[in-house]
Amino acid sequence: MKIFFIFTLMAFGYVFSLWKWGGLDTSVMMKWNQQFEYERKSQVLARENRVLTAKVSDLQYQISQLESRNKYFSAQKKNAESGRKIASVPIQNPDDLVAYEVYRWTPEKLLAIGEKELHFKNFEKSAQFYNELIGRFPAHAIVSDRVLFGAGVAAFETGKRFDWSEKHLSRLVKNYPKSEFYRGAKLWLALAQYQQGHHDKFLATVEEFRLKYRNTEEWKILSRYYEDINYKVKK
Repeated sequence: MKIFFIFTLMAFGYVFSLWKWGGLDTSVMMKWNQQFEYERKSQVLARENRVLTAKVSDLQYQISQLESRNKYFSAQKKNAESGRKIASVPIQNPDDLVAYEVYRWTPEKLLAIGEKELHFKNFEKSAQFYNELIGRFPAHAIVSDRVLFGAGVAAFETGKRFDWSEKHLSRLVKNYPKSEFYRGAKLWLALAQYQQGHHDKFLATVEEFRLKYRNTEEWKILSRYYEDINYKVKK
């Protein structure tokens, strides 16, 4: 026992000497700093990669759009000369910013463009890409609570797609009750119902919100609408 104690004391003294005078503390701190720096750079690179991926998707969209137009006009010219109608080239609706039948987007491309356009506040284009993704691939693993929330917000912010917003946010609230976006989804859902004049739905949603989240910033926003609509409905 005494030998073990002496050995432990000597080992401790040796490590302390290295730490104090041998530069061990410097080397350890250097490694910690290096590791921290690596992690920080990794996070920065990950963010930059997401932005670049979105930009690449957007460029691919623009290229595909130009190729499709060239194909359309070439076919139109050829068939005009021969007197035939165009059968193989789909006619693109100018209000359809996705044009899925022309470009055949993958779910990942639809999401990347939807998120990018939402970031840059191009709400109509974002809402259309989100809606196409959720409508065509409703069971895809990529359609998460975060995606449904982004879709709901983008649709609401267009100022006219309130039915899309209600549909996406209702799905989030129903399927993801423990989501970090749940409370925010409740807020936007109630506002979408309000904008459509669905007063009964609005009041039901807000009443539940009032009982559970009375002391939140979201309630402060909803309460302005709540008192007014509640008065009109009861009247």
